[in-house]
Amino acid sequence: MNKKLSGILFFLLFIFILFGVFLNFNKGFSVRSFLSDLKNKILKGEFTEIKTNILLKQSVVEEESAVIRVVENVSPAVVSIVEKTVGFDPFSGPVSSEEGIGTGFIVDTLGVVVTNSHVVFNTSADYSVVLKDGSSYDVKKIHRDTLNDLAILELSAKNLPVVELGDAEKLKVGQKAIAIGNALGQFSNTVTVGVVSGLARQVTASGPFGESPKTYNDVIQTDAALNPGNSGGPLLNLYGQVIGVNVATTRGAENIGFAIPVNRLKPILESFKESGRIIRPYLGVNFSMITKDISGFSRFPEGAFVRGVGVATPAERAGIERGDIITKMNGRGISEKNPLDLDIQANNKVGDRVRVTLDRNGEIITVEVTLEEAPQE
Repeated sequence: MNKKLSGILFFLLFIFILFGVFLNFNKGFSVRSFLSDLKNKILKGEFTEIKTNILLKQSVVEEESAVIRVVENVSPAVVSIVEKTVGFDPFSGPVSSEEGIGTGFIVDTLGVVVTNSHVVFNTSADYSVVLKDGSSYDVKKIHRDTLNDLAILELSAKNLPVVELGDAEKLKVGQKAIAIGNALGQFSNTVTVGVVSGLARQVTASGPFGESPKTYNDVIQTDAALNPGNSGGPLLNLYGQVIGVNVATTRGAENIGFAIPVNRLKPILESFKESGRIIRPYLGVNFSMITKDISGFSRFPEGAFVRGVGVATPAERAGIERGDIITKMNGRGISEKNPLDLDIQANNKVGDRVRVTLDRNGEIITVEVTLEEAPQE
């Protein structure tokens, strides 16, 4: 029991004694009998409710204080992303427009911003970022990683506030989660609070402006309210550390949003800091995961179903064909919990030679593939 709570209970006990003595003095009751009665009430737990209420209120206040502290510390490093386009009006000629389209967060004082690649997918547009204090910076260069739906934006700046990256491997379902973002593209630095609702989820989301849907593997589920304007913004823990990059929400269902684990971002940032570009190994196949449930009612094994093989890719050179099912990489099972793209990035680097186990029409085949650097986007 902390000192503050002990003091409160002691004070209440002292007042109780004085009040009891005053009321019962003329009735012939002794202090001893009053204290005995008070002792029996305490033993029966009649004061437990008071103690519980005090503890609950104290817990709520501490949690609210933690959220406020996180928002105050992190908000300066959260940016709104603005898209600048030039259209043509047949009567007035070229017309420029600006629109808030998403969120990002600063990871380097010299102006390195992280967001989703789908937020800055328009290669013909110009972009800028706006900080909480209203200052604006033009984006000088964009590095996109569409596989992970992440992008790195370069600014010409210095002494910018930055976020701290956490560890998504330590997440527990039920722990608090805080989202900060450019809600609906117009309400910057909007804060929502919820919990981590689930881990290692798989979700398919529609692409921007009718592009083909994208499947996200191993993402964090949260009930902190998200909307399209939150895309690219940080999902935070109560220590103010980034645990995920907000990426998608669901239509027709409330309080279901998803974030890319920050551990997926870390190697991308490391390669960027070392080389000035995003370096990651790739196999060169398009695939869909055959989950355990699908495998259970079909003749197919669990794994990655190859929908297509890129021309002049490591997969093509190794003899991997459309229709193959990749079941293992270097002996590691490919499954819903360990999807192909995640396995390649988490366990390999460019130049590694790996053994790929395939199921080809029921025949088990093993091929060796040398992973190459994924093309720059």
